[in-house]
Amino acid sequence: MPAATIESLDHEGRGVARVDGKAVFIDGALPGERVDYAVLRSRPSYEQAEAVRILRPSAQRVTPRCPHYSLCGGCSMQHLDEDAQAAVKQRVLEDALWHIGKLRAELILPAIHGPAWGYRYRARLGVRVVPSKGGLRVGFHERRSSYIVDMRTCPVLPPVISDLLPRLRTMLAELSIADRLPQVEIAIGDAAPVFVFRNLLPFSRADEKRLAAFADAEGVQAWIQPAGPDSAQPLHPVDAPGLAYTLPEFDLRLDFRPTDFTQVNVHINRLLIRRAMQLLAPAPGERIADLFCGLGNFSLPIARMGARVVGVEGSAALVERAAQNARRNGLEARCEFHAANLFETTEDSLAALGTLDKLLIDPPREGAIAVAKAIDARHGPARIVYVSCNPATLARDAAVLVREKGYRLRAAGIANMFPQTSHVESVVVFERATDAT
Repeated sequence: MPAATIESLDHEGRGVARVDGKAVFIDGALPGERVDYAVLRSRPSYEQAEAVRILRPSAQRVTPRCPHYSLCGGCSMQHLDEDAQAAVKQRVLEDALWHIGKLRAELILPAIHGPAWGYRYRARLGVRVVPSKGGLRVGFHERRSSYIVDMRTCPVLPPVISDLLPRLRTMLAELSIADRLPQVEIAIGDAAPVFVFRNLLPFSRADEKRLAAFADAEGVQAWIQPAGPDSAQPLHPVDAPGLAYTLPEFDLRLDFRPTDFTQVNVHINRLLIRRAMQLLAPAPGERIADLFCGLGNFSLPIARMGARVVGVEGSAALVERAAQNARRNGLEARCEFHAANLFETTEDSLAALGTLDKLLIDPPREGAIAVAKAIDARHGPARIVYVSCNPATLARDAAVLVREKGYRLRAAGIANMFPQTSHVESVVVFERATDAT
């Protein structure tokens, strides 16, 4: 069995070694360790492998808390100390900026930390009936597989949700359409948690009674989703209060539907908003655009600080939700929202938003390359805060902003939005070279 010494971690949390001139990416290995490994896939320039035996462990290695860790694909870094995880993610961000964008931030921001366990307020659990493996399974996917882990506990879910997983499994197995129910989506707000049951066939009356009884027993709301996300509707109780999360620092309450996009980690979201507002520094009299604004997560704090906000989002439903949230928080006079496909942004469409003093961008993993290319190289916003969930697309977009549009990369740092995983959330700030001090 081959052995290797691990040099670093890659963006997926795998140990990286060099063996006979070839890169070997080894699941479960940490920098500085000497490991025996088994090759899973071999290519001319690299190999994918998994650690079989740790010959020389790292001082930062810890015992994974989850009993499903060796199998589940939901987490990949539970074997690494929590503080070290943030340091690794910061290095991933810096490496992406340098290797992809050939950029270095002038200032590295302190990492944003929060609870490392019980933080996941959103989750999508797969459901499969597998008679050969004991019947119905509910959980996340296995690593490198479409199979479902038979999860009986999950320490990254809030304890109240983790504890009921066995009872959820038992209830689902009793449904008449258990084999036509591919997923359960969980969303937690200030009211009772919502369980959205995606049903490919109609539930029977007996099924609906089982779902209602489960909701009553567990203190949750049961919703059904017979088609796309917009089809989700409450089953029991039908008059339950809607979901919402609060941003106490800005005296805001944002309502959302359980299938809307919201950040999974409410604690880190609050700290990330604080950091973004510190970097953006909205002021009365300024006009600021929030692109990929969703339901107003950044727009409303900007408005609360006195600036006027133009929010743009691809989903018309989320645009309407953002406008409703602005009204409920008394900020409609400072906010306007528009639905537009930002992946098709042009110079003209961006100019149509009017004069912008500053800009906040919070795109999905695909990044915001069209937006970056559309910014006016002479009269664009003086400051841009970019919140990213993908260091590679961030680095690509940053190169355009710096080399083609005249900005400086003033600061960059990570927010550990998904502890125990390799996911890297980050926030960076750009300023026009002529405006920076």
